[in-house]
Amino acid sequence: MVGQGYHRRAGGAHAEVYALRQAGAAAAGGSLYVTLEPCNHQGRTPPCSEAIVKAGIQAVHVAMIDPNPKVPGGGIDYLRDHGITVTVGTLEAEARSLNRPFITWSLRARPMVTLKVALSLDGKISGWEPRDRYVSSKESLKAVHDLRRAHDAILVGVKTLAIDDPVLTYRGQGIGRDPVRVVLDSQGRTSSQAALFHTESKAPTLLYTTEAASIEWEREIFSVGGEVIRLPADASGRVPLTGVMEDLGARQVLSVLVEGGATIHGAFLQAGLADQWFGFVSPLFVGNTGLSMVDGTLSPSIQAEIVECKRYGPDLMIRAWLQEEPRPLKGLT
Repeated sequence: MVGQGYHRRAGGAHAEVYALRQAGAAAAGGSLYVTLEPCNHQGRTPPCSEAIVKAGIQAVHVAMIDPNPKVPGGGIDYLRDHGITVTVGTLEAEARSLNRPFITWSLRARPMVTLKVALSLDGKISGWEPRDRYVSSKESLKAVHDLRRAHDAILVGVKTLAIDDPVLTYRGQGIGRDPVRVVLDSQGRTSSQAALFHTESKAPTLLYTTEAASIEWEREIFSVGGEVIRLPADASGRVPLTGVMEDLGARQVLSVLVEGGATIHGAFLQAGLADQWFGFVSPLFVGNTGLSMVDGTLSPSIQAEIVECKRYGPDLMIRAWLQEEPRPLKGLT
């Protein structure tokens, strides 16, 4: 291997460019492996297909074609027209799993949504004694911060914000950046003294509300660095989740980690907007005093596909897909 790279940020150079820069002259005559079809259009960056040809690459192995219907294809055809051998479908399943946020955003015009919950063996998310303890182990808490690093945004409801006063930042040991902080607050009850407004972070804080919130509250939130987005209330007077996801998608937020409570989780499940579920199960029984992890009735029931189980200290992490991966209309080239 003489070069490798990844797409670091929207508007920045694509993975191929970083890999070719690192390889330099050693790229000539080599093979390039990419998780996504190289772009063949001029956007905020030049076409990667042209850079590959200029570098003298002999063969390109493409895991999957670009699923975005709004992006012109042709990268594979361009490379073949310039004498480069192109193989499509190499490690496609692994690449599709890696690219799931991008696929969801491209085909559903919204971020991929992950629900995260810490719960007891009897399915409760609160009610344990002593009340000041974490239900999850320190190993699970570290894994949660890795999840924050892996998502573009983190979302909570106003109740969670009022009870826990979280800062919603990444505090893991590896290199990472804070996710965009998102709060759902239909009445405008979030305090301007909340910790997330007074924690050093470059990440924006977005508060989605309705016309029920006062203009005075909006000005107060603006004064401490928050951005208020008003949406028409749904039938129950709450912030419409579909509208929130559409707005985040328009902001090029590709993935959202939902860390809210039972009400928020139930709302995402009922709306059919939850794609993935992470449950950190602690070896603890709470009993009737605890709160269940989903508020509301799910009809019909949701069938999940468990794809991973892993131990974190004494806890068991269960990861499941809640709906099928969206598929593009076009097939392999």
